[in-house]
Amino acid sequence: MKQKTFNISIAGCGKVAHLHAKAIGNIPDARLAAVWSRTPETAKNFAAAYCTKAYSDIPKMVSENDIDLVIVCTPHPFHSQPAVEAAQAGSNVLVEKPLASDLRDCDTIINACYESGVKLGVISQRRWYPPVQRVREAIDKGKIGKPVLGTVTMLGWRDKAYYHTDAWRGTWKMEGGGVLVNQSPHQLDLLLWFMGDVDEVYGLWRNLNHPYIEVDDTALAVVKFRSGAIGNIIVSNSQKPGIFGKVHVHGENGASVGVQTDGGAMFIAGSTGVAEPPVNDLWTVPGEEKMLKKWVKEDTEIFKKHDPTVYFMQCQIEDFIKAVKNDMPPMVNGEAGRKTVELFTAIYRSTRDNVPVRFPLEPQAGFDGRGMND
Repeated sequence: MKQKTFNISIAGCGKVAHLHAKAIGNIPDARLAAVWSRTPETAKNFAAAYCTKAYSDIPKMVSENDIDLVIVCTPHPFHSQPAVEAAQAGSNVLVEKPLASDLRDCDTIINACYESGVKLGVISQRRWYPPVQRVREAIDKGKIGKPVLGTVTMLGWRDKAYYHTDAWRGTWKMEGGGVLVNQSPHQLDLLLWFMGDVDEVYGLWRNLNHPYIEVDDTALAVVKFRSGAIGNIIVSNSQKPGIFGKVHVHGENGASVGVQTDGGAMFIAGSTGVAEPPVNDLWTVPGEEKMLKKWVKEDTEIFKKHDPTVYFMQCQIEDFIKAVKNDMPPMVNGEAGRKTVELFTAIYRSTRDNVPVRFPLEPQAGFDGRGMND
């Protein structure tokens, strides 16, 4: 018997939506059945480009097209409305990172999906990078013993032209934050995936060399994990032309594993490609120290064979489809997405109050620490 086509729609037709549309087009038995935008003309233009239908009403779009999944690609502070409407209409929901720009919206989305009995996922496609999966496998197999120290170092660059490409960028109200909200969620998600839940954070953010934006271009934090491990986070958009993004994990047996997820100028959806292949840049597991050259070669070949901006997005969408069809959790669910938001929110609050922040965090009013103006 022929398998039912998995109907997918996209809510929000900006730059990253094009990557999702291309990824959907590569998935057998899946199709882009419809798109939605807050701006009808934008939806019409996007729909015309991908030979699908445009809508300005999400429940109508879901019901008329038997939609199985809505992928939310609106700016971060506007994820909640389309996600909730899609869930209440009976569709599963996959949200671009971060799940939201504040914890209230995270909880609203999670609760709506739970009450509607649909699945919720959050985009973090770097989990599917082969060098990232090697790190996770090394941890799972006990190759480094208990993880005791985890670090994130992301040194990138965003110029004035970048912030002027969209009116919502660089403001607390429209973007919800800066490097913490927009560029670092991928690395923060990996740190949490490797190290586990957080107990306490002391953090600090600054705007070092972007006077034309309101938000943070740099942040750092010291992290205490519930396991007893410790960690360090340094993320920045202030280094021309962009240096690298790395996540490293050090184990109690003295062995270390790590991945450079991003090298050189950082990827910007709709503007640039991925500059360098993701690779394992640190590996001191006994007996495996000489594997780095082999893995770098293999991962470079994958990088050359596929468009990484689309291929790994496709991998995550396929994982989500499998989760729906087999009634199992997706690799990156709503709770994992909330933990990333909880982590960067703690850094904002810690800067505001100049104290360590204990977990778990509950939502607060106002900007929740952003701009230090609650």
